[in-house]
Amino acid sequence: MTIFEKIIARQIPAEIVLENEKVLAFRDVNPQAPVHVLIVPKRVIPRLADASPNDRELLGELLLAAGEVAKKFGLKTGFRVVINSGPDAGESVPHLHVHLLGQRQMSWPPG
Repeated sequence: MTIFEKIIARQIPAEIVLENEKVLAFRDVNPQAPVHVLIVPKRVIPRLADASPNDRELLGELLLAAGEVAKKFGLKTGFRVVINSGPDAGESVPHLHVHLLGQRQMSWPPG
């Protein structure tokens, strides 16, 4: 069981900012921006590279939730959405998740 599954099951506390039947969003414990929220599907998909056409609706739910969280935090001038897929991309938990980062200037290219 991953740390995200334990958060979803309420076995580990988290500062939850959004929840519905398909996704859970909570503040990152190691924030890289003033607003850094992780959005995870409640149904485990190990990583984006493992998603299938059957996951299309859930993937859309993740991005819609990111937009909702951005509005909740008043990120009117912009925000960044990041999905790391695999260890070479910096993925540390094998449970698909979206990073929503905001309230600071982002540079390009990232990484």
